[in-house]
Amino acid sequence: MIEDNIITQEQNEKTVLVGLVTRSQDERKTDEYLDELAFLAETAGADPVARFTQKLEYPNPRTYVGTGKLEELRQYVEENETGLVIFDDELSPKQVANIEKELKVKILDRTSLILDIFARRAQTATARTQVELAQYKYMLPRLQRLWTHLERQGGGSGSGSGKGGSVGLRGPGETQLEMDRRIILNRMSLLMERLAEIDKQKSTQRKNR
Repeated sequence: MIEDNIITQEQNEKTVLVGLVTRSQDERKTDEYLDELAFLAETAGADPVARFTQKLEYPNPRTYVGTGKLEELRQYVEENETGLVIFDDELSPKQVANIEKELKVKILDRTSLILDIFARRAQTATARTQVELAQYKYMLPRLQRLWTHLERQGGGSGSGSGKGGSVGLRGPGETQLEMDRRIILNRMSLLMERLAEIDKQKSTQRKNR
């Protein structure tokens, strides 16, 4: 299981929820979804203290919300010492990177929040394996953002001390990012084999009953 807690190292961290009112989703439905998102956030240990909504035809491809609303969010986050913002949709890696750059706090979307909750509550070997596989599938297209974040913290890919292990593990001409991608793909393959083996064992046990 991935060890990092993607929500917060501190319980009850101040959290802002963000949703959109669109042509296909009216204000009532958006409020319902944000109520649900608030419950999920509390389940994961966060403290939803504010909600922001905006009427848009469709999500902004760069920042999900518009420029003005993003500035409004930035001011609120700064003035209220908010550590986390959760968006009520699945964000693209590009959107997350752009929003993080502006708000300078942790950014999650509904998918990553749900995965975190599943990871906390998985009890059986099958559940833990399925959750870990889902986490890696979610992480894979977001590796570039993760490495950018590590470099800002002073753990750049050239140091050899990043998440992926030592530089000596790299293939010829392979960057740290490429090595991490390869490691994750290998791990995903192993997890899928493990799930197949668990399923085979369960099938055998049912036949022997």
